[in-house]
Amino acid sequence: MNFDCDALVIGAGPAGAASAILLAQAGWRVIIVEQHTYPRRRVCGECIAAGNLELLDQLGIGQDFRRAAGPELRRIGWMGASSTSTADMPPCKAGPYRYGRAVGRDWLDARLLQQAASSGAVVLQPARARGVGGELGGFECTVDCVTGGLRTLRTPVVVDAHGSWERGPTLPAGEHAGTARGPRRSSELLAFKANFRNATLAPGFLPVLVLPGGYGGMVIADGGLTTLACCLRRDTLAACRALVPHEPAGIAVEAFLRSSCSGVHEALKGARREGAWLSVGPLRPGVRVGAARGVFRVGNAAGESHALIGEGISMALQSSALLAAMLTRRPPAAIRGRLGIDLHRSYAAAWRRAFGPRLRLAAIYAHVAMRPRLAEPARALLHRWPALLRSAAQLAGKASGGGLLPPTTTETA
Repeated sequence: MNFDCDALVIGAGPAGAASAILLAQAGWRVIIVEQHTYPRRRVCGECIAAGNLELLDQLGIGQDFRRAAGPELRRIGWMGASSTSTADMPPCKAGPYRYGRAVGRDWLDARLLQQAASSGAVVLQPARARGVGGELGGFECTVDCVTGGLRTLRTPVVVDAHGSWERGPTLPAGEHAGTARGPRRSSELLAFKANFRNATLAPGFLPVLVLPGGYGGMVIADGGLTTLACCLRRDTLAACRALVPHEPAGIAVEAFLRSSCSGVHEALKGARREGAWLSVGPLRPGVRVGAARGVFRVGNAAGESHALIGEGISMALQSSALLAAMLTRRPPAAIRGRLGIDLHRSYAAAWRRAFGPRLRLAAIYAHVAMRPRLAEPARALLHRWPALLRSAAQLAGKASGGGLLPPTTTETA
């Protein structure tokens, strides 16, 4: 089979763009397919933990990131209905950077994709991967390009990096890459996000918002904008909307946040919202890394954590680094047959070891935060012993290294 590229990357968010950059840096021919135009705002996390900043340097955007991002995140908080418990953020001891920072996804996605193109990747945008046929070592992918119609691209390796709440391409044997959709449940979480100018959130402060039937967070990102985001259960959202009938969902959510959390109320005094509220959902936490036959998954396509710990971008970047390190130990043409199957299994196992504990911990934190009978005792405990809050952040990955790549080598046999 004559291949059009060595790797086809589906999706150009942080996971897809980082994968494309790292593979291109190793000499691979890469095509990246993205269905949306950039820049665009997204209902996704904006915090990048300190352990990932050295990886941003390796990706080639570290200096630009440091110029654009908000202040170093040096304080954390557990913000309840009437009070807030705070502690120092644990510094990262691996690498040259001690504290994480935040930047808007519109900036990050656009800059990473630009860097992917500069690294040699071919970018098809806007274009959508419709279906993937074949097997590892010999895939055929049907791509619908807005300006060029349908194309069939042949490649030995496919990296699935499609985003949350988006349906991926059809995979071999009828297996679908999209997130499973079941019947609606009141326990489902829907995500909301808005930006505010002139908010009074303290610079470098990263509080978790503890809400009845949900959780959220605030942070100052690029341009001095404060991002306010939350995930609410479907029944909680319905109750919010009933209080302000005939208003958009975002307005109802904002009213709920202001009334349910004194810290939000204080931070938004005199603030002005910039742009509309964004919403997506439902959130589908879980592990999907080994489900696709022969297709390598990164980012949220591989597995999704509860957003409460703010590790989405970190997991996207780290999973891309993990996959690229494993793929580039051998030439692309060698990744087929038994070797390819073993590599696929090894990557899935390594992914689970690296991120499985983080997903389980986030689920526990979310369970506590959304239930007032658990959240209030937790707040009192954290207020009395702030070191527990610091330890909780450390367990969530805020002070961990980013799993940086070793020097890239390509095997010739």
